[in-house]
Amino acid sequence: MLKKVSLLTTILLLSAFLVACGNAVDGENGHSSSEDVIEIVWYPNESGEDMKTSRDEIGALIEDTTGKKVEHHLTTDYAIAIETLVNNNAALAFMGPVGYIEAREGNEAVEPIVVPSGPSGTLEDAIYYSWLGVNIDEQDDFKENGEFSLDTIAGKKMSFVSNSSTSGFVVPSSTIVDYFSEQEEYKDLTAESLMEGGPFFDQVLFGNSHQGSAVNLLQNKVDVAAFCDTCVESYVDIVEGEPNEVGTVYKVKDNAAEPFNTVQGEEFILMNSTPVLNSPFVANTEVLEEEDFKKIQDLFTSDEVANNEKIFVPEDAEESALFYKSADERFIVVDDEWFNPIRELSN
Repeated sequence: MLKKVSLLTTILLLSAFLVACGNAVDGENGHSSSEDVIEIVWYPNESGEDMKTSRDEIGALIEDTTGKKVEHHLTTDYAIAIETLVNNNAALAFMGPVGYIEAREGNEAVEPIVVPSGPSGTLEDAIYYSWLGVNIDEQDDFKENGEFSLDTIAGKKMSFVSNSSTSGFVVPSSTIVDYFSEQEEYKDLTAESLMEGGPFFDQVLFGNSHQGSAVNLLQNKVDVAAFCDTCVESYVDIVEGEPNEVGTVYKVKDNAAEPFNTVQGEEFILMNSTPVLNSPFVANTEVLEEEDFKKIQDLFTSDEVANNEKIFVPEDAEESALFYKSADERFIVVDDEWFNPIRELSN
């Protein structure tokens, strides 16, 4: 009798072990243990508390549309967000064009769902801006004959966002390489050589988010910083000039939330501003069912979402949101080829 009980116990324990192993393998492949869950991974830029209202609203709408539960995965690193999607550990993500391109190269099942339009409500002006900013009191150090010049940034301390950031690395590094590589001294300059101090910059920091890169500048850790307009616009006001123009002065709001709470009232000025294709919401179609992909795409492009002030907050509102609405902004369907101009920069 004792032997029978022992054998039965052994069989039950072995069965439990095999089930556990099966679940562990399933988790490693990224497929949720429940088909009724849609997981969204967010970049560091959108993982802050100030974006929670938008994240939660998007999640709630997806839940209502698909009948499935949404789980949010917040990150502090671009690479982690990209790998989470590539490795089938998330169904959806909002990422920059370069991040999307990297994710698609890692997994062909990654496809764009939508991008936010421009003020016209179309793709014609579906752009944001990559900035190079300097502290207001040091602006003259970056001018030649009274005009801002890229020639002045060699040998300075620089902050980028992440090497997977479109507007926080790929676009500014391409701009710098294109400009300096025509000079004999820097003819062999590459984007990779801009990632560390020595070959071109005296020192290079990475902020890990656009907000972090801007704060590196405002805390005087660096002389120049790359970051984008859309990721910092809820923290700053224009003091002088027009949006996204070289020479425009921005000031951190007195009530700015983290991480700008440590630099409230500080000012910076744009020495360079470059337009960039808008960032997409993307899906891993190995994880997200085709029916849900279509439902979510229809949801995102609906008037309901375009007019939802928790997602597209009015331009003059005090509240923060993922997107600002100055005119007819909404989500627009795009295909992979739309990102080819950024793909060419990345190669």
